[in-house]
Amino acid sequence: MRPLWYRNAVIYQIDPSLFLDVNGDGCGDLRGVTERLDYVRGLGATAIWLMPFYQSPFRDAGYDVSDHLQVDPRFGDLADVVYLLEKAEELGLHVMIELVVQHTSIEHRWFQEARRDPKSPYRDFYIWADEPDDSIEPIFPTVEKSVWTWDEDAGQYYRHLFYNHEPDLNLANPKVVKEIERIIAFWLRLGVSGFRVDAASHLIEQAGGGNSEDGYWLLEHMRDFVTLRRPEAVLLGEVDVEPEQYRDYFGEGDRLTLLLNFWANNHFFLSLARSEAEPLQRALERQPEPPERAQYAIWLRNHDELDLERLTEDEREDVMQAFAPDPDMRAYNRGIRRRLAPMLDGNERRIAMAHALLFALPGTPIIR
Repeated sequence: MRPLWYRNAVIYQIDPSLFLDVNGDGCGDLRGVTERLDYVRGLGATAIWLMPFYQSPFRDAGYDVSDHLQVDPRFGDLADVVYLLEKAEELGLHVMIELVVQHTSIEHRWFQEARRDPKSPYRDFYIWADEPDDSIEPIFPTVEKSVWTWDEDAGQYYRHLFYNHEPDLNLANPKVVKEIERIIAFWLRLGVSGFRVDAASHLIEQAGGGNSEDGYWLLEHMRDFVTLRRPEAVLLGEVDVEPEQYRDYFGEGDRLTLLLNFWANNHFFLSLARSEAEPLQRALERQPEPPERAQYAIWLRNHDELDLERLTEDEREDVMQAFAPDPDMRAYNRGIRRRLAPMLDGNERRIAMAHALLFALPGTPIIR
């Protein structure tokens, strides 16, 4: 039976750029993370989730990757990653890293070659159109007016669900999947214990050529690929959909290992806003039970805005009034940009209560 270390794990999320700056250049680094792993372990964490440290122009906190197999010099080098993994192993800490393959940076070599030559083998790595299809809403409606941007060099529009400097990968292309395999194999061989799969629901839609139902094969393929190489490694998916769809992302325990539970997260804050247990209780009753080899992952606040899309308009407004009464506290017309402590007025008892409730819920807790 494969190890299920994630069952009773406590995951500590770390943004290397903000954690500890060892060399004094104004940016946190991998050596800084390594130096404080004993502190993280002492908090009771059994795993860490490292946010992007890949080569990147860093226009989107490192999620705009320009090379998935290189460490950005601001964080150190590959030797620093190996040393971090060695220290983590000594302390009994699992290390999870980001798998950002829904899009790349516009500066990625693949895109640069694709835009220059329509006959390039990399042209079909991305999604192009002569005329934009504006039926697709951008993820950041207050920042991007369309998911299509004209590229003068390519002579076509390229699609980007997120920012216009992050072109979407064509995940229905087997050659792109082969490149994803190379990325996964590389980091597994170095010793990571799994990946947080960024934008997993969009990933599936792109793998299905625009239809999610036809794209779940990619999760199964990735899970098989990971498990064959490191049986204990996990896939933690970012999936912000209606709870009835969670079953599709779990499969029969052969797709995602862990699923980030936005549904419970939204109703957690609704309960806090109303000082009532009912919304959270109702949410937990409605969500499906995960299969035997899978589990939910739960958290209070992470690196993104507190996205409240799973709530009704009235429910969302209750949370906004309680925790983001001023317009500048809100983001993208749907979420809250504030951190947990100011949302709870810096009240230590309220913050402790919220964390106690988090640790009492079913699932793997993530703290930041």
